[in-house]
Amino acid sequence: MAKSKNNAKKLSYISVPSQIINSISSSSLQSLVHSPIKSSTTTFFTRKSSFWWFLTLFLVAFLGMFNFAFKTDTPFPHKPCSTTHQKLSVSNHHSKSKLGISSVLLKKERKGLKNDHKDEFFVSHVELGARGSSGIEKKSEFWKKPNGLGYKPCLSFSSDYRRQSERILKERRKYLMVVVSGGLNQQRNQIVDAVVIARILGASLIVPILQVNVIWGDESEFGDIFDLEHFKKVVGNDVRVVSALPSTHLMTRLMERRLPFHATPSWIRSRYLRRLSREGVLLLRGLDSRLSKDLPSDLQKLRCKVAFNALRFAEPIEKVGNKIAERMKSKGPYLALHLRMEKDVWVRTGCLPGLSPEYDEIVNNERIQRPELLTARSNMSYLQRKMAGFCPLNAMEVTRLLKALGAPKDAKIYWAGGKPLGGRAALLPLIQEFPNFYNKEDLAFPAELQPFVKKASLMAAIDYIVSEKSDVFMPSHGGNMGHAIQGYRAFSGHKKFITPNKRHMLPYFLNSSLSEEEFNRIIKELHRDSLGQPVHRTNKGGRDVTKYPVPECMCNHSHSQS
Repeated sequence: MAKSKNNAKKLSYISVPSQIINSISSSSLQSLVHSPIKSSTTTFFTRKSSFWWFLTLFLVAFLGMFNFAFKTDTPFPHKPCSTTHQKLSVSNHHSKSKLGISSVLLKKERKGLKNDHKDEFFVSHVELGARGSSGIEKKSEFWKKPNGLGYKPCLSFSSDYRRQSERILKERRKYLMVVVSGGLNQQRNQIVDAVVIARILGASLIVPILQVNVIWGDESEFGDIFDLEHFKKVVGNDVRVVSALPSTHLMTRLMERRLPFHATPSWIRSRYLRRLSREGVLLLRGLDSRLSKDLPSDLQKLRCKVAFNALRFAEPIEKVGNKIAERMKSKGPYLALHLRMEKDVWVRTGCLPGLSPEYDEIVNNERIQRPELLTARSNMSYLQRKMAGFCPLNAMEVTRLLKALGAPKDAKIYWAGGKPLGGRAALLPLIQEFPNFYNKEDLAFPAELQPFVKKASLMAAIDYIVSEKSDVFMPSHGGNMGHAIQGYRAFSGHKKFITPNKRHMLPYFLNSSLSEEEFNRIIKELHRDSLGQPVHRTNKGGRDVTKYPVPECMCNHSHSQS
């Protein structure tokens, strides 16, 4: 029987994933697609040759899948910094030469559909910042770490302190409850002080209650932000921490109090200890900056122990933060920049963003409508505040400062902080001068950030981790995060931390007669001792040991103890 013509011309198709297609060179594809068809006497599709052809295709597909599965390149976007202006040449996704980025997009991504786990794309090649054409990292004085003078963490407690610990840890009658407020780093400060106050009173500490943030509406609890079990373990030899008030004290009348500013251990004992022993439970609110900064040596060490060792972020936050830091680090050193350019910052500080009269009017109107938000001195004009160094630096000022301090144009910058007032336009000077400019939204897959997007404290914690792990850190304004990271970087070996000398440098910013060379020389000289070198807390009274851990929490290597 003669064979059907249709059967004689049946074609077979093999479905190959797009990732594999992209991993095959163009010449290989052409050889597969354009192979010449031979006559039936010498046809290519003999059983023997067909077997080898399919075996070759199988091996190519297998190698492509293997390469894709173990790909370690990172999701740097086409456009560094999602807030960059679309018209900027540095953020144009057609410009490969500046960023050296070529990415492999899945079909759905090309069609503009929303990403899910299958639609996420991987960057096949990233060449970012601080690398020459030879691939060898350029050397720059800007990345040089300051001299730590041999200081190491030193948290050994006195024998008297350790002896008291045995009695305090057996205590079951006195309990301290604290309600902490504010943003992430305000909460951190208050938790540190809560542990110290519990130690002063010899009371058990109930896991601190986090008040819902009135600005961001974040309802996160302690365990959502911090590793609770780690916290209990680290302070376990200093203070007993319990998750809830025991049933024996549920009917106890709460004694609620507020601390005055600069409360000393002796004041706390004299006011609270006797009644706490009688009532059993003390509730404290509003701890922010209330406890004295000048405490006995053992209590200063305890503050460092809590701030630098006990308050570790919860595992999901640590995982994402570390991933983003690794992605920034993958192609060389990077600078973390904490920008304080949000609308509420301009309102609270009594300063103006300097973008346009329109935005100045927005800030002034907000300040008139809500005068309680102004935390700066109300008897000073904006210009007086600015020249006194009380205002955040704007993007232009940050750019000029970094250039003067020798930051290379190809430096990778991770910027932490909330959305700036003015959006993209507020960041243009920085992006134009330093095109390798990223935040967490640029460096993480959507699915990685999804659990945290409506949690301001958790997003701030990710910024904290990436900033702490940077080679250089600089805040555009003082504040709790800058202070916390300054202390942590000192405790970690005096990693470079640039403290902008705003009060002294701003007059030179306004002096147009200075040449660029002279301006740079002056700015470098002003910051010669503001690069993260060891600074003794005792040189100035009232300094926080968690910002200046030398000498109470760090000592020279010859005397350091772990």
